Parts: sequence; structure tokens; C-alpha cells
Amino acid sequence: MSKIAVIGPGAMGCLFAARLARAGHKTYLVDYKPQRAETLSKSGITVDAPDDSFSERVPVTTQVPQGSDLAVVFTKAHSTPSLRLPGEVPVLTLQNGLGNVETLCGMIGSARVIAGVSTEAVTLLAPGHVRHTAHGKSVFGAWTSCSTDLACSVFRDAGFDHRLTDTPGQVIWEKAVLSAGINPLTALLDVPNGRLLELTDVRHLLRDLVLEATKVAATEGYRFQQSLVEAAEELCRQTKDNISSMLQDVRNGRKTEIQAISGEILRRAQAASLPTPRTRVVYQLVRGLESR
Repeated sequence: MSKIAVIGPGAMGCLFAARLARAGHKTYLVDYKPQRAETLSKSGITVDAPDDSFSERVPVTTQVPQGSDLAVVFTKAHSTPSLRLPGEVPVLTLQNGLGNVETLCGMIGSARVIAGVSTEAVTLLAPGHVRHTAHGKSVFGAWTSCSTDLACSVFRDAGFDHRLTDTPGQVIWEKAVLSAGINPLTALLDVPNGRLLELTDVRHLLRDLVLEATKVAATEGYRFQQSLVEAAEELCRQTKDNISSMLQDVRNGRKTEIQAISGEILRRAQAASLPTPRTRVVYQLVRGLESR
């Protein structure tokens, strides 16, 4: 039995903590807000899903417990610099956006970082209560030399579909491209993912945003074997009823991850002297929503 710390009590963090605990691992959910941590410790975590609803009591702490074998990070990208991570614990980041890995490597060293993405579709209904709306896949790999054996083992125990990659930077960029198209539009229009395909002009804009982001990725040497426009549309179909994390944040008056997604793409495009006008517009509009 491994000792796992899941950092971040949002939708993804709650889902993974509950599933890992149910699989028999000594799992802790880390929430840096003491009052909420105390409430979650008492209430436990409830996961609603069409095929697998359950509740699980998970200890909630305000810091990564000493002796943890692995820490899995699900906090928002803007919280990454403030994470408090013990010096010896390997860290797996499955966060959204660009720049998280570089920040973590600066904090704890690249030899302790495992990086990747997860496409599990989860909605936070209330603190500690989530709806798992669609199954996805977690893809990750060592950023430099960190062992991935434990991460693979505990994900397998918990029943998460996962695979290893030798190029975690590639999968992070791929998800960032898809997110740059889907997330801002759902947040601005207040619609679930699938609705983006039903509105002709919006579908065209989705494609344009994905193409802009793909061109920026290419300036950093990333090439994709599949059409990411087609991948974005297929993701919208597969998660048609899902409320994106960015729309969840807007509805709940929380800071979004627009800076780590569209903002980072804009920053990198500017460094490469590459125009990204549509990305700039949706970035500015979502920032406007945050400022209301």
C-alpha cells in the first residue's frame, strides 16, 4: 500500500483521491485552506457517475504528509508557484495549461518531476461532491529521469486508463491546443462542450483557435501526427454534456486558467513574432469575465 498525496480539492483532485483511496492506497487530499480542509475531512468525497457512484472518506490535510511516496498535482496553474512540496517526494503534474512543469522543475528539480495530462471529464457540484461525466485517459512520463513505476501501479489499481510517453512535453502542448479552442468558448458562451459543434460560426472559431495554437506549438518544435482540429471536435462530441473547468470557474466566480492556456500561447507567439488575433480576443474577453 502506497502513501499518495493528491494536491488540490477541485473536481479532478477529488475524483483521483477518492478512486485511489478506494483502491486501498493510503491517500491524502491536500487543501491549503484549513477551514475547507476540515469540512472535507468530515464530509468525505462523493463521486456521481452513470456506472460507478460511490462515497469515500479521505483524510484532508493542509500540507503534503511526510513520508509520501508520490504527490499528484491538480491545482490551478496560477497556484503552482505557491505549492509547498517536501524535498524528497516525486511529483506528478496533470494540471492544465503550459508552464507548470517549468515552474515545478525550478522548485524541486527536474529529476523529481513526472508530467502529463488527463482527459477525465469531471464537474465539481459542491465541495467534495463531483460528477464524473466521461472517462478519459491519463498520459504521462518522466520529465528527465524520475521513475514512473509507482504512478503507473497506483493508477492501474484505481482503474484509470493510462499510458506512458517518452515525450510529455508533446502531450501537454496537445492538450493545451485543444483547451485553447474549447475552454474559452464554453466559458464565454456559457454552454457545455458539445454545443460548440452545433453553432456554425462558433465551430469555425473553434477551428481557427486550434490552428493558431498549433502554429505556436510548431515554433517550439512540436508536430502532431493527427489533425488537432479534428481532435478538438471529437473531444467535444465525446464530452458533449461536460462543463469545462473554465466555465465552472466563471460560474463560481473563481479565477480561471486563461493565463496558463491562451495567455501562455499569446506570450510564446509574441516571442516568435507570430500573430494570433483570435486567441488574443478570447483571452481578453475571458479576462473581462474574471474582472466583473
